[in-house]
Amino acid sequence: MAQAHINQHTGDFSKPLEGLHLVFIVLFAAFLVLALCGQLLTWNWRTWLPGAEGAGSLWHGVKSAVYTVISHLS
Repeated sequence: MAQAHINQHTGDFSKPLEGLHLVFIVLFAAFLVLALCGQLLTWNWRTWLPGAEGAGSLWHGVKSAVYTVISHLS
């Protein structure tokens, strides 16, 4: 009986993480599109994204911008 009670609560802790993953994916996609447009048009897009100023590549710049925005949300 006690084992069934313990197993019932193990899945409840992943629900908040699903929301955080969704926010990360949506922000990453939006910032990636913005950065790709800026890259293709040869604009200095790194100044537009918070936290991406010192990044050396497009991927790292977008990732650091998303982490910066998420840290401001929580």
